[in-house]
Amino acid sequence: MCFPPGARPPDLPSDLRPISGGAGGEDAILTSADGTRYRSFLAIAKGDAGVVIAPDVRGLHRFYEELAERFASAGVHAMAFDYFGRTAGTDRKPDDFANQEHVTAARARPDLIQADVAATAAALRARTGASRIFVLGFCMGGRVAFNASAAQDGLAGVVGFYGVVRRRDDNDTDAPLDKVARMKAPTLGLFGGADKGIPPDSVAEFDRALADRKVPHHLVTYPGAPHSFFDRSFAEYAKECDDAWRRVLGFIATGDPKTTR
Repeated sequence: MCFPPGARPPDLPSDLRPISGGAGGEDAILTSADGTRYRSFLAIAKGDAGVVIAPDVRGLHRFYEELAERFASAGVHAMAFDYFGRTAGTDRKPDDFANQEHVTAARARPDLIQADVAATAAALRARTGASRIFVLGFCMGGRVAFNASAAQDGLAGVVGFYGVVRRRDDNDTDAPLDKVARMKAPTLGLFGGADKGIPPDSVAEFDRALADRKVPHHLVTYPGAPHSFFDRSFAEYAKECDDAWRRVLGFIATGDPKTTR
């Protein structure tokens, strides 16, 4: 599990928060290319940029709804989507949702996940008028975001928070490192230095591969930060969360993954 029940996204840096109130959002049921209906959550802003949010292994839950609202408060349209429409339907999932069998099924067909990314991006464009679309994800979604650079056309960029870039085992056919030759979107990667599931040498290998491919990118590792450090309840990593926000919003504002706000 990435973010546990009760986790909430960190607040925006104080100087980037809206002067009056935050942005709200609403559920939206979308249809993927294979006819599957799945739940998403849309928060509308004012501007030309939009972000598709790919969740962790728990799928769409309150953390990502609030995150979409944070982005909208910062002037970025946002739409978070659920991976599990094919196996669990479109209902909201409880905090104790038993996700493992659904994760296994979703991971077995990464092409269908990318079809959902494409359908969500299309809906985000149609409903908000956003002309620049980014894909951002966490844990399982971090890998989805990195791989969207290879699978999707016309993205303004991708952002992966602690996405595993190397093969998990010999049966893993969805490792970003195996897809770098097809990647084309500017890429921002954010990792925790104490994340035991993502060895530093794999991040370094990803960095070299993107450089060889000449993909504009910037990979940041926060020393001592664990997997899923981007959590408001982890007060000891508030500085890292603030920096991550600034990097993500700077990237979305400029299209340059090395920019901070």
